[in-house]
Amino acid sequence: MTSDERMRIGFVGTGQMGEPMVHRLLADGWPVLAFARRAEVRARLTAAGADLGDTVGAVAAGSDILVVCMFDDAQVREIALGPDGALSRLGDGAVLVNHTTVTLGVVRDLVDVLGEDRVVDAPVSGTAAEIAQGRLRVLVGGNPETIEQVTPAVRSYGDTILPTGGTGSATLVKLVNNLLFAAHAQVAEDALRLAGELGVDQAKLLDALAVCSGGSNALRYSQVSVASGGNRNGAVPYIRKDLASCRTAAEELGVSLGFLEQVATSGPLPFT
Repeated sequence: MTSDERMRIGFVGTGQMGEPMVHRLLADGWPVLAFARRAEVRARLTAAGADLGDTVGAVAAGSDILVVCMFDDAQVREIALGPDGALSRLGDGAVLVNHTTVTLGVVRDLVDVLGEDRVVDAPVSGTAAEIAQGRLRVLVGGNPETIEQVTPAVRSYGDTILPTGGTGSATLVKLVNNLLFAAHAQVAEDALRLAGELGVDQAKLLDALAVCSGGSNALRYSQVSVASGGNRNGAVPYIRKDLASCRTAAEELGVSLGFLEQVATSGPLPFT
């Protein structure tokens, strides 16, 4: 067994995306110490072989690599920062991997507490189903040696791990990606509207676009939703949050979001 495999992975944020990450880590033989509030999640994780911590601090204290997968800035600040936060309980050599898409300010705050060499800025792109298949895309910003240290564990659920530069660069790349996806989603939704008004079957249109030049990931997700009778607006709260983060980053850096913001915020989907 290598030293990497002996590392204990602490995991905080066992929700829609986080729980399947934990299951993948366990399936690959990593010892996982997790925190979960909901009884049903705790039961599933225990059955899968995870150890459970009673508090976030206890999980942090028992971790060599602490993975955080929350929804937004506020949740990361709540569980990680402050005198009783997770970062105050991490051991001297432990590393933080933050999968939450946050603002640059949060990334800076994490670095201020731990130092540049102990934080991997690692927002993700994908779905819970793709995590379960080990096919998540993970952007990583930070010290190359630190990224190398955490990569074997992250590969349990991520088949594409893409270094983007220094700490904070992955967050900026993810925010641009999400802004572009929001623009694509608005255009895709309007294309479906147009198809309906033209009397074109939406499912047939999506089948055609999947193999034609007008296709996109946004349309692929719409295709899955239409085929399953699902809600195409399910990602709206996440996109709305990330658009706000894009604006904050642009304001901090003195740049304009330009035409992308116009498209992302002016279509039929309620992203503002």
